[in-house]
Amino acid sequence: MRGWLKPKARIDEGDVHRGMSMLLVDGACGQTMVVLTTGAFLVGFALLLGASNKVIGLFAAIGPLSLTLQIPAVYLVERLRRRRPLVLGTAGISRAAWLLIALLPWIAPREYLVPVFLAALFVHFGLGAVAGCAFNSWIRDLIPEARMSAFFAKRLALATAIGAGLSLAGGYLVDFWKAHLGDPLGAYSTLFAVAGSVGVVGIVFLGRTPEPQMPGEAGGGFFQALAEPFRNQAFRQLLIFLAWWSFAVNFAAPFFAVYLIDRLGLSMSWVLGLAVLSQLINVVCFQLWGSLADRFSNKSVLVLTGPWFIVSFLLWPFTTMPESYALTIPVLIVIHALAGVSTAGVNLCAGNLALKTAPYGKAGAYLAVNALISGCAATIAPIIAGFVADWFASEQLTLTLHLASSENYHPAVVLPAVDLRGLDFVFLIAFLLGLFSLHRLLAVREEGEVQEKVVRQALFAEMRRTARQISTVAGVRQLIAVPWATARRLGGLRNRWGGDDTSRMPD
Repeated sequence: MRGWLKPKARIDEGDVHRGMSMLLVDGACGQTMVVLTTGAFLVGFALLLGASNKVIGLFAAIGPLSLTLQIPAVYLVERLRRRRPLVLGTAGISRAAWLLIALLPWIAPREYLVPVFLAALFVHFGLGAVAGCAFNSWIRDLIPEARMSAFFAKRLALATAIGAGLSLAGGYLVDFWKAHLGDPLGAYSTLFAVAGSVGVVGIVFLGRTPEPQMPGEAGGGFFQALAEPFRNQAFRQLLIFLAWWSFAVNFAAPFFAVYLIDRLGLSMSWVLGLAVLSQLINVVCFQLWGSLADRFSNKSVLVLTGPWFIVSFLLWPFTTMPESYALTIPVLIVIHALAGVSTAGVNLCAGNLALKTAPYGKAGAYLAVNALISGCAATIAPIIAGFVADWFASEQLTLTLHLASSENYHPAVVLPAVDLRGLDFVFLIAFLLGLFSLHRLLAVREEGEVQEKVVRQALFAEMRRTARQISTVAGVRQLIAVPWATARRLGGLRNRWGGDDTSRMPD
């Protein structure tokens, strides 16, 4: 067993391909766990417990706050220099924590559910952060830089496609339970138990992923390694941008589900249906953005997609005028479609930009510092936003258009133009913060970056080419063949389980 977990001094092409295959499956398992335990499911469970906006903000802050544990995790990685055992141990306990959380409604007194849930979440996210630090260093050394964007685009697309279907199934389960069985706490427990079990299964595939031997230790010690990212001017500018971006996104994102459930009164099926729409668009766009990032640069794609995501914040207040109206659902569809297109590029390229900027062999320290800075920003943001939301709960700003005839030909007409209440102010503030973060992106430098208009022209050309392809019978046949080919490739993993596969992964 020790020999199996020992890093390899030499990683050949077969090791790389086998590792990428294993990571695809683990990505699907990890995404299954994430979609069934976060977003609307986490918020819905918290609301059932009577959580306020402040408590919702605290729930949202636990994950980013736990990223601060990546700093001591860097020490563990450098001291142990065996990343795979560290990932397997910490990630295994982290994912299994959802099995305990699933039992909380049945074993914890009602008045202690919220604090115990908070503690369990901190264990889950804290150990997950330690695992993430070791995982980032491990994968940075395993996957060649030239294939990094394309691989993570494929991994994210597969994981998101699987997660989209599970989101709908989970939303239907919650609504069915509520309609026919009463208190839906049992539905959430079922979802959390499934999520934890599938997450643990993913650990098995992680264990089959080869680990390259870490380069020799650099001089200067642990604290000098942590200080180096701040002395690197290019990485320092990236840290500033990612910190502001994390603050802006986490100022608004934790309250999307709260807005849909509390303000608009939508059922869980509707909430998850909109989320799935966004995820399916993600799947379609991941490969596109990954291709453009490899052709040009990650920053070039971020400059194009970042503003689209920020604009989606500004659209949320227009879903009510001041209550739900005929355009509420169409506006929500536009918001989730726009977010789906943009977050595919943002999530893919922001992570890849940090990975590529971190020097080979030092990714652990660089990415841990990035996680610390971004995590602190993302921790503070939802807590502040929760207080802001409660403060603005009784405030209202209304702008109307008043049409009246001086000759009394018709009665006066009053049309609401803008009506801001409660969380609407949070989304507006997040939009302004997002604009500033995009300003900080301009100071980031990446090799190969091009002007935004070049990427935009390439995007439109790619969209026209794709439209021409799928407008033919052959194109439709290709769309049907791609999922089938993916399923066959995943099925083939079983045949490669026991041996070293040196064949090339199909493109």
